[in-house]
Amino acid sequence: MPFVIWLTGIPASGKSTIARRLLGLLRKHNAKVELLESDELRKVLTPRPSYTEAERDWFYGVLVWLGHLLYRNGINVVIDATAHKKHYRDSARDLFGKDFIEVYVMCPLRIAMARDPKGLYRRALRGEITTLPGLQVPYEEPDNPEIIIDTAREEPDEAANRIVRYLREKGYLPDVRSVATRRL
Repeated sequence: MPFVIWLTGIPASGKSTIARRLLGLLRKHNAKVELLESDELRKVLTPRPSYTEAERDWFYGVLVWLGHLLYRNGINVVIDATAHKKHYRDSARDLFGKDFIEVYVMCPLRIAMARDPKGLYRRALRGEITTLPGLQVPYEEPDNPEIIIDTAREEPDEAANRIVRYLREKGYLPDVRSVATRRL
């Protein structure tokens, strides 16, 4: 049974780093998995993004639809996207039901601003960006995420391992010990 994980949080919270680590761990478990990374998909779907509300609504709708295509074909999906409005993530929860796992990558704004690997916060403070979630437009925190990761306290490898443990507990991945025992 496939799963869909959505890593959500403000820009520079650590979503992409955790997603890459998680992908590596899942592949070690021989899980068929695809990463839908919003930054990469935007290059193809909206090469000159405007980040208007209408464009974001369209983009997140397409993101959920792409996830559904993979999911219904037995591919596990990891979505790495801010999705600053709850209804974006709620539409995925409604579609995927019990197989949807929302991971809130929580990070204080001051830490995200200090990290700022893409320079988004600097550009926003200069007025070059006017709709940056968490700074200029609200980021709606999840109400009941399955997992909360506090990147001010938790390292990316630890966070990715915690997600894998959750997947094992829920039966999405075999316990590594039982796999090793069957091979003996």
